[in-house]
Amino acid sequence: MLDPVEPTDVIIQRAQDAGVRHLLTVAISLADSLRTLELAERFPAVSASVGAHPSDDGPEPTVADLVRLAQSPLAVAIGETGLDYHYNKGDLDWQRERFRQHIRAAREIGKPLIVHTRDARDDTLAILKEENASEAGGVMHCFTENYDMAAQCMDMGFYISFSGIVTFRNAESLREVAKKIPLERLLIETDSPFLAPVPHRGKQNQPAYVRFVAEQLAELHDISVAELGRITTENFFKLFTQARNANSIAASS
Repeated sequence: MLDPVEPTDVIIQRAQDAGVRHLLTVAISLADSLRTLELAERFPAVSASVGAHPSDDGPEPTVADLVRLAQSPLAVAIGETGLDYHYNKGDLDWQRERFRQHIRAAREIGKPLIVHTRDARDDTLAILKEENASEAGGVMHCFTENYDMAAQCMDMGFYISFSGIVTFRNAESLREVAKKIPLERLLIETDSPFLAPVPHRGKQNQPAYVRFVAEQLAELHDISVAELGRITTENFFKLFTQARNANSIAASS
């Protein structure tokens, strides 16, 4: 989670005005996890995740750290976790071990994973399988890989989520993958403040822009945007089963 240019309440209201009824704010460090929980407490339409991004250079999270944070009823997921070999080079055993810690925490606390993978397809799949990540389930966030990887992840109970990248002119191969994903396994996201979809590419992304991702996926699946929105909303609450409860807790606080 990075600091937005505009106040958070303005961004959330703009998203709701655009038809986005619930948002998930995703942590990228242990310190950031506390911020996501604070946001979820302040805003009834927001749920939180807790975890440390594979590129985060802060304190190394342990299973105990992650479970303690995830015990909050406002935390609906563990992550963002995973592997990133694009920006990180050399001996990456530490990154693989961090990923394993997150999976173990998710299994222990019974909450799904939010998984990031970049240039690390084989190792990501291997660790998910070795650590029995299917027991937790989760989502392959901001997916840009091939259909074979998507299929293997879906076999482990994971959903596949697409961001604004799917709208980019040079993303035809990704659109072909998106077209093959069963609707019951599909999710949409912004990955704000990055990867703003067309027609806002190059600007700071925000949750309100998720509609453009929905429009692209609806076209690929030959259904209406309203139907795509209904399906992905149902999928969200099936995966993040505590999101409704978190919403109620925040609203009553």
